Amino acid sequence: MQSLEDSFNLTNDYDWNKSLLWFDNYTFNLSCGECVNNTNFTDLELRNQFVLPWWRQIIWSLLFAGMIIVATGGNLIVIWIVLAHKKMRTVTNYFLVNLSIADAMVSTLNVTFNYIYMLNSHWPFGTLYCKICQFIAVLTICASVFTLMAIAIDRYMAIVNPLRQRMGRRATLCVAVVIWIVGAILSFPMLLFNTTYTQNFANGEIRIICYSDWPNRDDDGLSFQEYLYNVIFMILTYFLPIGSMTFTYARVGAELWGSQSIGEATARQLENIRSKRRVVKMMIVVVVIFAVCWLPLHVYFIVTSYLPEITKESYIQELFLGIYWLAMSNSMYNPIIYCWMNSRFRRGFIQFFSWCPWVRVTPEPSLSRSEAVTSRYSCTGSPEANSRIPRNGTSSCTSLDHPCTSTSTTPRSESYTETQDGIDLSYSKHSQESREFSIDLHNLSFI
Repeated sequence: MQSLEDSFNLTNDYDWNKSLLWFDNYTFNLSCGECVNNTNFTDLELRNQFVLPWWRQIIWSLLFAGMIIVATGGNLIVIWIVLAHKKMRTVTNYFLVNLSIADAMVSTLNVTFNYIYMLNSHWPFGTLYCKICQFIAVLTICASVFTLMAIAIDRYMAIVNPLRQRMGRRATLCVAVVIWIVGAILSFPMLLFNTTYTQNFANGEIRIICYSDWPNRDDDGLSFQEYLYNVIFMILTYFLPIGSMTFTYARVGAELWGSQSIGEATARQLENIRSKRRVVKMMIVVVVIFAVCWLPLHVYFIVTSYLPEITKESYIQELFLGIYWLAMSNSMYNPIIYCWMNSRFRRGFIQFFSWCPWVRVTPEPSLSRSEAVTSRYSCTGSPEANSRIPRNGTSSCTSLDHPCTSTSTTPRSESYTETQDGIDLSYSKHSQESREFSIDLHNLSFI
């Protein structure tokens, strides 16, 4: 993972006009030794050649500003929806909060500053933040992709192995902490090797460049250590996660769409399967969008690794800007997907924007037949109600508002976890072969 300046081939004659931005440091070549060894360098050019024409500045400003606003605002709203609503505080949603934190961080603390750097071709934020900015970039990428992997594994365990114990909230928090620790370890080289140098022009202008200065560069300005790090990083944060999530969701899809339960499925079971499918569809869309957004950048890295001469082409600047915007725009799509494919998140967004005169918050929808059946477990259909089903199938619950006693009409061998649009539900498709058991409804979890 490299700085924006670093993947351009800057030759002896300082052909500054050929290229502007680059996400990697792989092809950053300064043949002039004093440029690398000194933090100050006097260029023979009269002025900074990297300043974009005004019409291109307007276009890129609109694209980046829109992306930053949507990504930051959307992910902060997602965090608010989950943390402010008790029913949304579930294992999968906690992972989505972790993902939203990473996306909000990259859009505010990295993309914003890199865009300013791109626009003015000058890094005014100092050497310390040059290190921190690239550290955050790598950290948030790791956090995002590893969180997506954690969600895929959680879905796999809940659907393919429904009788196994699910992760609790404390375990989820521990997994999130481990994700950030691993990301920090992978990001640490950015703190070590990122630095700045100053370029002085003949007209008195000063240009500060933020780049990665890895050790043991050869005569062409290339570092094998940096190349190896980039290859490992690309495998760990793209190809390995995409491969594992493809396998995981393929197994989940085969379980949900390809398998048949023993005997005739009840209306409740059919609704549960549909709810699970909605969740899996949403997460598959999230993973596919991630793969599509980041694929061009990794392909660009591979191509320029073997054909570094193309970084001198006149079109490379605009090509890279488009690739970089596409990769960074991944942070704004997830909130849109949640709002589009999940009714609970959609209602949360509507509630957040209820101050707008054209937004109307409708009352909570009444329980459907399948949801009303949950009264056999809880008077309100909520996991917060104190209720327990003993072995004889009768359920008695006491609530301040809804005292009741109800009798289960489902087989006593079925194991349920309520679900609706992102609410996870687990039941055994071999329920008729299972023994009788009791269910503590206070521990049922909603997603």
